[in-house]
Amino acid sequence: MEYTHLGRTGLQVSRFCLGTMNFGPKTSEKDSFAIMDAALDAGINFFDTANVYGWKTGEGVTEQIVGNWIAQGGGRREKVVIATKVFGRMGSGPNENRTLSAYHVRRHAEESLRRLKTDHIDLYQMHHVDRTTPWEEIWQAMELLVHQGKVIYVGSSNFAGWHIARAQEAAKARHFMGLVSEQSLYNLTERMIELEVIPACAQYGLGLIPYSPLAGGALGGAFEKPAGGRREGEDELQAQIKKFEKQFKDYEALCKKLEAAPGTVALAWLLQQPVVTAPIIGPRTMEQLNDAIKVLDLELDEEALKALNEIWPGPGSPAPEAYAW
Repeated sequence: MEYTHLGRTGLQVSRFCLGTMNFGPKTSEKDSFAIMDAALDAGINFFDTANVYGWKTGEGVTEQIVGNWIAQGGGRREKVVIATKVFGRMGSGPNENRTLSAYHVRRHAEESLRRLKTDHIDLYQMHHVDRTTPWEEIWQAMELLVHQGKVIYVGSSNFAGWHIARAQEAAKARHFMGLVSEQSLYNLTERMIELEVIPACAQYGLGLIPYSPLAGGALGGAFEKPAGGRREGEDELQAQIKKFEKQFKDYEALCKKLEAAPGTVALAWLLQQPVVTAPIIGPRTMEQLNDAIKVLDLELDEEALKALNEIWPGPGSPAPEAYAW
């Protein structure tokens, strides 16, 4: 396994982040335990979850599974960097709406700590931007958690570039470190964040944690997979494949030329992009985990990168040059 700093921090994390969103809804607790143990054995020390994962309002099903795994001992907690998130609805009351109010942040940090069976969260991420709560309130709540030792670092997710800038300038005025990472949708088919989010991350020293690196499975070999039972989201996936059929066929032909699996190429491409710390891999099975780890053996040369950019063109440059002189 390879390791890198999380943004401008001194924290060392693996080049892959284990996503746990499938734990509970799609993967049993027993199988989830096995995947986490295998990931740790492979050197992956960065685990990502969220209080809403499990999709049973207020229960934090996935956090509970991760917490139960930690509770087995054996140094598990000391060996992993735990990232979770706050923002989503966790109840039916007026203060349970999607928010980053100090009330909501404090309460749900405590509940995440309880479910995770730990005394601190290594990376506490704002799951989405809150357009109604002032930054003075958000940062005051986060600062308190840091001062109490309940949170070590703070990150964001689904922020626009200007949201990152505004957050960091507000933190700077308070002499607070602010954000150290941003978790965004980013893959070969979805490159919009190259316009402003990635430049903002580079400017402020944030590590980028891409989610959906295989575009919901479309980049994992859309035309190679045998027919079988339909999965959740299959209709949406097939619609995307049909819309970009020529690009997917060209992509898979290039992968064959490179003698690498499509999913391997997609992850390798992400690892070679600026400011990317660790793509999130969310295996449902042990086989998927093992396939992802093999990516570290693949280095894409300039010719391969050029070919990928021709098939899946991004904006070409950051804003405003992408659309202005």
